[in-house]
Amino acid sequence: QVQLVESGGGLAQPGGSLRLSCAASGSIVSVRTMGWYRQAPGKQRVLVARISSGVTTTYADSVKGRFTISRDNAKNTVYLQMNSLKLEDTAVYYCNAYIRDIRAPTPSDYWGRGTQVTVSS
Repeated sequence: QVQLVESGGGLAQPGGSLRLSCAASGSIVSVRTMGWYRQAPGKQRVLVARISSGVTTTYADSVKGRFTISRDNAKNTVYLQMNSLKLEDTAVYYCNAYIRDIRAPTPSDYWGRGTQVTVSS
């Protein structure tokens, strides 16, 4: 069974930095696109950034120039470096990955449980 486990959330001051990590494990054949989404209280879950297996990246306009997504394919891990944090970055951040499981003929979407990021002075 495939699992995504996030780490690195917490409390930061405005202008500060945090780094999120998400490791995929289990019966993995291949990991395709990996990404981060976030959901603030009372709002829908939205894309923050994603990275393809060929390391093409996409960012939400609200985080461009401040956040950087990267991945280590050998470790099936995706990272999100968050700099110049703002109050509005406060949310639960979810890891997402499109993974081919050894037991399935086609890839599927997998989600982590989420990690809280709070930006507060």
